[in-house]
Amino acid sequence: MAHSDVIQIPVADERLDATLLTPSSKIPGVLFIHGWGGSQTFDLKRAAGIAGLGCVCLTFDLRGHAATEDKRELVSRDDNLHDIMAAYDRLAAHPAVENGEIAVVGSSYGAYLGAILTGLRKVRWLALHVPALYRDDEWFKPKHQLNREVLRSYRSSYVSPEENRALAACATFAGDVLIVESEKDDFIPHSTIMSYRSAFRRAHSMTHRIIDGADHALTEKTAQRAYTSVLVNWITEMVMGARSGQSPVLRVSL
Repeated sequence: MAHSDVIQIPVADERLDATLLTPSSKIPGVLFIHGWGGSQTFDLKRAAGIAGLGCVCLTFDLRGHAATEDKRELVSRDDNLHDIMAAYDRLAAHPAVENGEIAVVGSSYGAYLGAILTGLRKVRWLALHVPALYRDDEWFKPKHQLNREVLRSYRSSYVSPEENRALAACATFAGDVLIVESEKDDFIPHSTIMSYRSAFRRAHSMTHRIIDGADHALTEKTAQRAYTSVLVNWITEMVMGARSGQSPVLRVSL
């Protein structure tokens, strides 16, 4: 059902009666969050493709990256989480975006913070690409100063939602989830992926994909194309389902 407005169009010395019809339904928004050491450039092409599906997409640079790279050694997880909340609020305020119809697409560090965001803002769809995991302590400490060996050890074993803020948010998330894992990831072990996957106890649907031969940063073009294909296909399914009024059935897939 379209919304109609009776208007007049001025031409010469006359006014023409007219009716302007616009879609009554609004469209989903998609927020992209890049990883530590990256920038919005990582997501721009994917965002452009997804915008073509009929979504409002927002990419942005976290503090300590791109133009503010000189501040990287001072930025904490708390700082970057506030960046993400501000970006979400900007996207949600767009007049074309349906209230609460927002997808969050995060990569690595951005996926970790994106998971936490679901406990602070309304998110319907959550896509996590090689999601990182961090201990809850030293939250306000500059991220650059976190001990890498401690993190490597922490990620190498199962972590429950009861002992991690990001996983706790995942445990209460009731929307649709996509997890994308890289087969040859030297930073995020399979155990971390499984900690995330098992945390989604209330998810409406769960899709888990593994990109064969891919490293953490998707260095190879074939890996980049594979991730793009997985993400775009999933977003397409979610958006088309939302527009038809039919959500995907509950499933877990590999």
